[in-house]
Amino acid sequence: MKNIHPLLQPQKYRFMDQSNLGPSFSALQSFAIDDALSMSVGEGMSPTAARLWVHHNTVVLGIPDARLPYIKDGIDYLKTEGYRVIVRNSGGLAVVLDEGVLNLSFIFPDSKEVNIHDGYEAMVSFTQLLFEDLTDQIEAYEITRSYCPGTYDLSIGGQKFAGISQRRVKNGSAVQIYLDVTGSGAERARLLKQFYEIGKREEETRFTYPVIDPKVMASLNELLDTRLSVSDVRDRILKKIYELSGEVTVDPLEGQEIEWFNKRLEQMIQRNEKALENLT
Repeated sequence: MKNIHPLLQPQKYRFMDQSNLGPSFSALQSFAIDDALSMSVGEGMSPTAARLWVHHNTVVLGIPDARLPYIKDGIDYLKTEGYRVIVRNSGGLAVVLDEGVLNLSFIFPDSKEVNIHDGYEAMVSFTQLLFEDLTDQIEAYEITRSYCPGTYDLSIGGQKFAGISQRRVKNGSAVQIYLDVTGSGAERARLLKQFYEIGKREEETRFTYPVIDPKVMASLNELLDTRLSVSDVRDRILKKIYELSGEVTVDPLEGQEIEWFNKRLEQMIQRNEKALENLT
């Protein structure tokens, strides 16, 4: 295999599949789990971890989104469209999660010694390897008129299907990617285009919010003319990490990790209440 980043080849992986927990599984729980895993991996209590997660009809806002001048109206719109709304604790802006979007987190150790770009580049390398039998056209550069634009947007032919964020906790780092597998990337983009139009209107703001063009976003199935399911991609990921490491364990949170999770979840809940206070 080519372009394999060293971070992707630990002696052992810990694999956690939470892609089928259903609509009651909250994105707040996901971010708290990744924080707990980051602490565990950073302390050397856990090997490098790979976690899969899916959330149903959820819009995850970035902290700047919560400061839109008409954010209450924007959130009300999302709720009328059937979406739950939370504010994330990692970088970036609003993204749409639904049952056609698979999220993958890699939890790497030694964040104090490893350059932050290494985490991003490892995820780019992994995604290219993951679909190397289907395409060699996956590129990483900013798709400026997408939602949550960033340097490590992943696209094919100028249409974005994935975005990457990273959160560092203690001595571990969680590198998170959303993969639009099924459905319409443009429809997801239209939802957030309307959100920003309602939430910002014509107001001048210090922060520059994206001006979204739905045509620059698509799902993998749309781009590759495939019929992949989220489960198909889940199987690809598990197979690939076996190839990269050779030893994979499947372990839930336990002991100290559960304590860390509960503490981080409570912090996430409080942070969300503060960010969205007086808006509901």
